[in-house]
Parts: sequence; structure tokens; C-alpha cells
Amino acid sequence: MRQLGRFTACFAMVAALSGCMEDMALPEFKIPSFRSDDSAEVARSETDLDTPKVDTESEIISDLMVRQSVLADGSAYDTVARAALAASSRSSESELRSARLRAEAKSKNWLPTLGPSVSLTSLGDLVAGILLEQVLFDNGRRKAERAFAAADVEVAAVNLSVDMNDRVHTALSLYLTALKAEQTAGVSSRALARMSELERVVVGRVRGGVSDMSDQRVVEGKLSDMRAALATAQEAATTSRAELRAMTGQGFDAIPDQLALPKVPSAKALSVLKSQAEAKRAIAQAEAANAGLLPGLTASANVADGGTTGALTLDVDQPLGFGTGAQMKAIEASKEIAARQVGEAEEAARRNESRMVQRLASFQRQEAENAQLVRENRKTFALLEKQYEAGHKSVMDVIGFYEQLVAREQALIEARYEVILIQLELARDRGVLADGDAI
Repeated sequence: MRQLGRFTACFAMVAALSGCMEDMALPEFKIPSFRSDDSAEVARSETDLDTPKVDTESEIISDLMVRQSVLADGSAYDTVARAALAASSRSSESELRSARLRAEAKSKNWLPTLGPSVSLTSLGDLVAGILLEQVLFDNGRRKAERAFAAADVEVAAVNLSVDMNDRVHTALSLYLTALKAEQTAGVSSRALARMSELERVVVGRVRGGVSDMSDQRVVEGKLSDMRAALATAQEAATTSRAELRAMTGQGFDAIPDQLALPKVPSAKALSVLKSQAEAKRAIAQAEAANAGLLPGLTASANVADGGTTGALTLDVDQPLGFGTGAQMKAIEASKEIAARQVGEAEEAARRNESRMVQRLASFQRQEAENAQLVRENRKTFALLEKQYEAGHKSVMDVIGFYEQLVAREQALIEARYEVILIQLELARDRGVLADGDAI
């Protein structure tokens, strides 16, 4: 009970000392004061040791949480995305949880610290006690540590959003690649069947002496090319389906009711958000390092069997030397580096987005042009078949034009899916392939 009484008195002394230090003629800084109220909260003056809180109102985290997925609820795309997220191991989620715990721990770094004290007397006896320390002034080092921990949470949150959007993008890319390959295989299969019928006509004409053997060779070569294209498309579809199943643990046979994606909303690129969070963390780290080069003031009390002793200590984390000034300038320069890196990230994001927007416009134009050409070529081919049946066109004319029609149909499929894949890239970079509040 006596030891407990000393400890209580010691704690009160340190708390009172931290408040009374305001009356001392110290340099231009304020010493925080402590008082107890009905809510048992600690009230302190407005210094660099203001009561910390985990940054629950972070602009970056708030920005991430309000982002909503562009994928329609219940759609085939949404089903694939949810399956991909559900099957994710989410190591970045564990990193975010760890960062939050570190930030919570750092948010209490302004409170007094308590630990054992063991000293050796001049008589060779060991004296054990309890050491209580309270930092009164540290040039903002602990505040910078709290800012570093809060920025670390922001970096982890952005990394989690990046990982989840990347995962959804990968799953949907595999799904769309499989659909594109299957549609291409369907066109190749129909073309192969139609070309086989035309081949029989050519073979009959060659046997009858109406056509030359070279015509048959040409048709056989075209058939070989179509068989190879069909096999390639089927293999691509099988590979993408297998990889998607390995990723999500299930297959997806449903075809989207609407293939096109809605317009991707404008949002700051995740790469820029990550750069901003990393810059905040780097600046906080620099401020903590800079504060460590300056002297700080600490109040301490040691409670032992021999009594209670108190002290004020003016110390510095690193001894001052001839290179301290240059070291402080280097630390300040690191802040400018962090700001410049944000500018570089913003420029890279703008360039990348401009490139994708131009590619998107190009493939949308190609899709529209190929769709128009396919419609016109189908009408022309139907007319050409009638002319062939009437004897006004040769079978080789029909074969050549049909090959052109098939190429147009495949180009249309390619352009149509490229448009969707580019939209997915834009949505991924803007972090709108997954709901921010659900990640």
C-alpha cells in the first residue's frame, strides 16, 4: 500500500509538473497541462502534443469509401466480380488492419510511459523501482509519429483498393477474353461449314473439267486457315475459362444481357491517391527525423523503496555534430522530393488516361465502321449468291467475297471487346470496379 501511495503521488506530481511548467521561462513553446473532468478525458493546451486520434476523417479514405462499382448489381459482370473478391486471400486487408493497430498505438504516444527501474548503488546493492516519464516538449516528434501512422493507414487503404480493383479487372478480363474467343470460334465454325460446301462445288467443277486444279488448291488453303483459326479461338476460350475457374473456384457460363459497360465516372486515379498518401507519410517521417535532431524536455519520477525522486531532463536523440545542419537540410529536401513525386504521379496518370481515352475512341469508331461494313457485306453476299446461282458469278468470286465477310465479322468482335476491355482498364485505374465501402 505504501508503494502504491508513492506511485499515486508520483503520477500526480508529474501531471502537475507538466501543467506548472507553463510558468517557467522557457523558449517560445507551450507546455501541455492536464486536468481531470467528469468524462475522465485529458485536456491539454494547443501544442504539438495535442490529443491524437486515428484519422477517421481522412480525405483519401473518405474518397475511397464513396466510390461505387460501375458494374450493375446482379449482372453477369457483377457475379464474376463478387466471386473474385470472395476468393481473394486479401493479404492487403491484413496489412491495413495492422496499419490501423499501429496508428491506434501511436495515437497514445503523448501519454506518460511506465516501466521498471533497476539501479546499482555505491554499496553494490540493486535498487528496483518504477520509472514514470512524461515528455513535455519534443519539437513535434510524437505528433509527426502520429501523422506517419495515420498516413501509413491511408497507404494501406489505397493498396487494398488497388489490389481489389486489380483482382476484379483480372477476373473480368479473363471472362471477356473467353467470351470473345467463343464468339470468334462461332464465326469461324459457321464460316468453315459454309466454305466446305463451296469446296465441294469447286471439287465437282474440277472433276468435270470446268475449273482448274489451282482453284481447288486455293480453296483447300483457305479451309486450312479457317480450321487453324477455329482451333486457336477454342484454345483461347478454354485457357481463359480454366484460369478463371482456378482464380474464383467456379465457372461462369452465363452471357451478359448487355455486353457494353456504363460510362465510367470521373475520379482521381488510385495511383495518384497512393502517391499522395506516401508523400504524407514521407513528410511525417522527415518531420520526426528532424525533431529527433533537436533537444527535448522530459519530466520523470522514480518510485523506489528509498523514496520518490523527480527530475527534468533536457536531451537529444542524436548527439549534435558538425554535420547536423547538413543532415537537417537533407531531411527538409526529402519533403520537396515527396511533393515532386506526387506531381510525377499526377502527370503519369493524366498521360495514361489520355492514351486510353484515345484508344477507346478509336476502337469505338472501328466498332461502328465494322458493324456498318458487316451489314453491307452481308447484303452484298446475298446478292452475289443469287448472281452465282444464275450463272453470272463464278464460285471463286463467291469464295473470295465470303472470306472478306468473315474477316469483317471477326474484326467487329475484336473491336467490340477491345472497347469493353479499355473501359475496364479505366474503371480499374479510377478504383470503381468494386464498392469502396465493401472492400
